[in-house]
Amino acid sequence: MTALPQTMTAIGFDSPGGPEVLKPQQRPVPQPGPGQILVHVAVAGVNRPDVLQRMGGYAPPPGASDIPGLEIAGRIVALGEGVSRYEIGDQVCALVAGGGYAEYAVVHEDNALPIPAGLSLEEAGAIPETYFTVWTNVFQRGGLKKGESFMVHGGTSGIGTTAIQLAKAFGATVLATAGSDDKCAACRELGADHAINYRTEDFVAAAKAATGGRGVNLILDMVGGDYINRNYDAAAESGRIVQIAFLNGPKAEVNFSRLMLKRLTHTGSTLRPRTIAEKAVIARELEEKVWPLLTEGRCKPVIHARFPLAQAAEAHRLMESNAHIGKIVLTV
Repeated sequence: MTALPQTMTAIGFDSPGGPEVLKPQQRPVPQPGPGQILVHVAVAGVNRPDVLQRMGGYAPPPGASDIPGLEIAGRIVALGEGVSRYEIGDQVCALVAGGGYAEYAVVHEDNALPIPAGLSLEEAGAIPETYFTVWTNVFQRGGLKKGESFMVHGGTSGIGTTAIQLAKAFGATVLATAGSDDKCAACRELGADHAINYRTEDFVAAAKAATGGRGVNLILDMVGGDYINRNYDAAAESGRIVQIAFLNGPKAEVNFSRLMLKRLTHTGSTLRPRTIAEKAVIARELEEKVWPLLTEGRCKPVIHARFPLAQAAEAHRLMESNAHIGKIVLTV
């Protein structure tokens, strides 16, 4: 095996701020501990939590790298003690708690997965964060079932494009909100039965019209703010709302009587701070139930733009513009 370098290029920042604070830095190559693999990164996905971390609002969990980046794809170049599933040279994609914006990253083998057959490394690098997030929130917490109605806000985000495809693949009637007619058209192309332009339509009225007045069984919301109250209006009796972010803020004036009158469930989760074991459960279910869909081409990561690692700042600027449809990735 070729000797590994002692240092690597990574993207870091000295103090929180705008995209311009992201700079290439020289860092030590991490060493894999027990159960960990060292991956020579080919692609790293860019996600909203990376932006929040850069702005000083989302610190890495204890023990995680301070380098941004929550998902990677690449080739294994070293194994920690006790690794049993993988060998040096295997290609994997993985969910990491930090450290993705770098030439090398470590991850526990239970949070890595083989690249689905037929997918490129670039496509694989756009999978883990969104697919783990959608699976645990829509299917594990939200309990989406075949024949139910499902609405995702931000339908052209990385989460949204994934949620549309997976919900449709598992037999749901899919509604998506987006901020332009072009984005609504993209949602329909991905499989959404109904796409709602929230700038020109009332999504509550549109959701009720699309469901024959019953309302939506499950809503995945990353907006928060005044959407919380409106989600309660749009939900069906015994409906579920799963909260995964608060782009419009975590505070709102809400009429909670509908929570009781409609027997609603409002829950939520974060992914990054969860344990290796908890993420491993999600990984196993994805491999069993979703990897075949990816292999068959029934769903696929949507990549909007690619930037070299050194241009991470430009990738963040694009994400903050909300002009993208699907994922943004960094090539290493």
